[in-house]
Amino acid sequence: MPTLAPFATHYAREGMVASIDHLASSAGVAMLREGGTAADAAIAANAVLAVTAQHVCGLGGDLFALVHRPGDERPACLNASGRSGAGADPERLRAEGHSRMPLQGDIRATPVPGCVDGWTALHERFGRLPLGDVLEPARSYAEQGFPATPLTAAACARLEGVAHADDYTARGPIGPGSIIRRPGVARTLAAIVADGRGGFYQGEFGERLLELGNGEYTVDDLARVHADWVEPISVEAWERRLWSVPPNSQGYVTLSAAWIAERLDLPTDPGDGLWAHLLVEAARHAGYDRDDVLHEGASGEELLAPERLEPRLGAIDSERAAALGGVYAAGDTIYLCAVDASGMGVSLIQSNYTGFGSMVVVPEVRIFLQNRGAGFSLEPGHPAEYGPGRRPPHTLAPVLVTTPDRSLAAVLGTMGGDAQPQIVLQLVARLFGARETPGDVLAAPRFVLRNDTVVVEQHAPPSWLEGLAARGHAVERRPGWSREFGHASVITVEDGVLAGAADPRSLGGTAAGY
Repeated sequence: MPTLAPFATHYAREGMVASIDHLASSAGVAMLREGGTAADAAIAANAVLAVTAQHVCGLGGDLFALVHRPGDERPACLNASGRSGAGADPERLRAEGHSRMPLQGDIRATPVPGCVDGWTALHERFGRLPLGDVLEPARSYAEQGFPATPLTAAACARLEGVAHADDYTARGPIGPGSIIRRPGVARTLAAIVADGRGGFYQGEFGERLLELGNGEYTVDDLARVHADWVEPISVEAWERRLWSVPPNSQGYVTLSAAWIAERLDLPTDPGDGLWAHLLVEAARHAGYDRDDVLHEGASGEELLAPERLEPRLGAIDSERAAALGGVYAAGDTIYLCAVDASGMGVSLIQSNYTGFGSMVVVPEVRIFLQNRGAGFSLEPGHPAEYGPGRRPPHTLAPVLVTTPDRSLAAVLGTMGGDAQPQIVLQLVARLFGARETPGDVLAAPRFVLRNDTVVVEQHAPPSWLEGLAARGHAVERRPGWSREFGHASVITVEDGVLAGAADPRSLGGTAAGY
């Protein structure tokens, strides 16, 4: 199906990086040109975004990554999501009248950030360039300043009255192109270069976090490494193997939806209303019980077992919407991907969770803290109950795709909170089912689920609205190209050629290669 707004696919042979900001993608490509690996490129790009895109990611958030290396049987899988502090006390929250975790303005929504542990683990195992070289573009932008993107400028309106947000508020209103400087972040990046993780967790940031936590964290909480190499999970779909991160990530939902969708009789034309209906149903059936089963102790293999998925597949009616319910929330995240000349591919996702996270800022360094702790439950005895040293359920779910001979086929992912599996499902179905190019895939219309409603972009074909409504879906059309439909990036590999694109919805994303 031709797109209404043509969007370019970029091609390269030696290497490519795709992200939501051209400054980040360019920093990643600079690492590749200097002889760095895809891991060096991904860290450099993420570090730049931690400076320039604090409204969606940063040093105070978490990270997950998948790394393909030619010849390896499976990707390496990194879980760099932080754990709650030793002072985490669900009884105190319940005694204060909370039935759900606080979302913003409360330090208890902030597990220890895992991002820096993720960078150092990824660099130690797969990096080639000195860490100082990898982090230098980000440090330079933080110290000397960077121009605000349209999305950053718009997000700054949320910071009125937020303490220690001076990087954004001290000079008056921020507009697109306004120069922003972040000296505390520059100082923190320099400390990481000098002393590794200790420069962060035991340095100025860690000291201020302990003070701010007022008992929520201990010295031991910050000494504990919050990055683990774990076994990835996978399914076969569209004659390829799709990989993601096991729980506490919701990656199993993405893979379950793809497994189900590929076994349905999908039309060849994504413009067909039946195509949209079947993908909506696959997404709903894959994640209908997520909040009950997703926790750090859950087994990804069990959640992907055929005996669990086959009944969900069998329950899908091609002519009628299922009444499964579900609550779906948005989220703010960055996804980026990188591939180098050796064939190494990195699929990396990093996030604050909602906007600027908890809206709690570490003084002096002015780093915003995530609110991933909002994913915990306050139901007594729930497997994801808030408590000391625990990882919350995570929406972050990067994807990596390999061919039957274990070659890299694609790295892809998106921001979007609970909608991440729905968006990635549509990307994968278009890439490998409809054989569309990355540019066309990212420009194509999308749907996302908002509770019992299927929300579709303005440029979706009429056949989607008609087909969904005729099958019993509540349908709502909303303006297209907005953040609620995700900021995705894709790089595919075929016959030695890299093809990539970054989402036009990010208003500045770039797939850069050479």
